[in-house]
Amino acid sequence: MTNFDWKNLEFGYQKTNINVRCYFKNGKWGDLESTTSETIPMHISATCLHYGQEAFEGLKAFRGKDGKVRLFRWEENCKRMADTARGILMEPVPEEIFFEACKQAILQNQEFIPPYGTGASLYVRPLLIGTGPQIGVKPAGEYLFVVFVTPVGPYFKGGFKPVKVQIERDSDRAAPRGTGKYKVGGNYAASLAAGRRVQQAGYAAALYLDAREKKYIDECGPANFFGIKDNKYITPLSDSILPSITNKSLMILAKEEGLTVEQRKVPVEELATFEECGECGTAAVITPIALINDPANNTEYTYCTDGIAGPVCTKLYKKLTAIQLGETEDTHNWNTIIC
Repeated sequence: MTNFDWKNLEFGYQKTNINVRCYFKNGKWGDLESTTSETIPMHISATCLHYGQEAFEGLKAFRGKDGKVRLFRWEENCKRMADTARGILMEPVPEEIFFEACKQAILQNQEFIPPYGTGASLYVRPLLIGTGPQIGVKPAGEYLFVVFVTPVGPYFKGGFKPVKVQIERDSDRAAPRGTGKYKVGGNYAASLAAGRRVQQAGYAAALYLDAREKKYIDECGPANFFGIKDNKYITPLSDSILPSITNKSLMILAKEEGLTVEQRKVPVEELATFEECGECGTAAVITPIALINDPANNTEYTYCTDGIAGPVCTKLYKKLTAIQLGETEDTHNWNTIIC
């Protein structure tokens, strides 16, 4: 039996019962396998180790108000992983294998699904890596697909509370026409140093600008950025930005709330005109932004001073989480009932 303080759970790894694996060898995918092992044996020349042939996803399962377990928009995660696989010449995981692996991992770790009302969820991490050995820069011939799960609390410690972020001008998260639109580990490795710098300066995340001109908003740490003004939901459009499934969902919900949605280039100067700002993603859901610091010109853009999120961020957050938790009708059929 598990013994977690569910309401104070951090966003971190916790050992669970099993993970589910599937190998691609000799031109075809094998059968799903369940294992208690937390390690992966592989060749020292595996392409994931040397050439970054690696992709991962993140999605969540929720214990709903009715006791049922819901998996949120897994089809979109499957499509995004397939896009990433094709982008870096890996073997895409078939939809039926992706879903069945997620389902088995959830069902065989049910005691780790946080109870309804705790603010915690079961994080589902699909991983695809090149395991075939290569010493030249070329794709592998063999791949391993793994799904493991772990119970998590909010990505930022305060949960749905405004945070401070700082504009990062001294490094780039991803290059134009590079791998920014793919969910590969290299993009996150590129953000580690900048993330530590801004956190040591007292900020929750780095706000990246476009790598080419440093004129436009790109991503906000591990999440997409959005701004609210004049009854509009505005979010950056760029080939260097990971297409967030949460952001896609929020754009649909914003339209339902009567907001005009604009996905376009967002100049840095426009930060001064926003009424609310936020970052969004599977891990963060919505994290409102209280303040954005721009050290280049010693400017601070303030969106709330009392620690309370703005009305639009609050409404969208409540609407999205109500769907995930089964508190309201899922009119878009975003949830899949697992059990």
